Amino acid sequence: MSTFDNVSVTKLANVYFDGKVTSRTVHFADGSRKTLGIMMPGDYEFGTDAKELMEIQAGELEVMLPGEDWQKIQGGQSFEVPANASFKLKIHTVTDYCCSYF
Repeated sequence: MSTFDNVSVTKLANVYFDGKVTSRTVHFADGSRKTLGIMMPGDYEFGTDAKELMEIQAGELEVMLPGEDWQKIQGGQSFEVPANASFKLKIHTVTDYCCSYF
C-alpha cells in the first residue's frame, strides 16, 4: 500500500535522538495507527510496548532483534519486533520507514 486514505495525522512530530529520528502518527478509522518517519545515519536503540512491523521504504540499515545477530535490511524489506522488547539499529543511509503497531 503506497497511500493511506481517510486518515488523520497528528501534526506534532515524534522527535528522538536530537532530531536524527522523526515521525508523524497516522490514525485510522478502525483505531489502528502507524508512524511514518525518517532516520538519519547513526546508531540507535528503541523499546517497544506493542508488536511492531517496520517497513523500510528506502535506505540501508542493520537491525539487531532480541536474541538475534545483526541483519542487513534495505528499502523494500521489513522486519517485526516483539512487544515489550528493545532492538538496535545501525542506520547507514537516510532511511524512510513506516511502522505499524499491533
